[in-house]
Amino acid sequence: MGRTILIGLLTMGGCAAVGEGARTVAQGAGAAATAPLEDLNLRRRYIPTVLLQAEANPYDARNLNRCSTIAAEIARLDEALGPDTDEPPMPDGRNLSQRASDAAAEAALDAIRDAATDFIPGRDWIRRLSGAEQHSRHVQSAIEAGRLRRAYLKGLGMRQNCAPPAAPRWFTPRR
Repeated sequence: MGRTILIGLLTMGGCAAVGEGARTVAQGAGAAATAPLEDLNLRRRYIPTVLLQAEANPYDARNLNRCSTIAAEIARLDEALGPDTDEPPMPDGRNLSQRASDAAAEAALDAIRDAATDFIPGRDWIRRLSGAEQHSRHVQSAIEAGRLRRAYLKGLGMRQNCAPPAAPRWFTPRR
């Protein structure tokens, strides 16, 4: 499978992109191969503090009486979650062969991750018994709470007539 991907990329004329894709696979292979450590709950995904705070109280409005404090809190959430859906995508400057190389590298890493976790018999039960499944649900809950809090803060910013980023990108404050 890996050879097929590389041959396809070479025929697209992306020799430099293939080199970059190979580096991406080499750098991510270790993490992909150690994926079973997460199933055994020996390695856990880090949950940023701002997401844990959002999970505890997504509608906390203390100290949010100024646009600058709302914008700062939204910036903390953006750092943990990535850009909100109202943000335009950042231009990445990659050409078609580079995007194809990156997609092939991600596919290769997914295949390595799948192969590393597929050999575990009763993987679902092991994840439940080790606590890995519970931690995975906690991570997803914290992400969802962070998204909810960011939306709440942008609504709060609109109500206070704040300019973006303390409000959605499309919002124009009244003068």
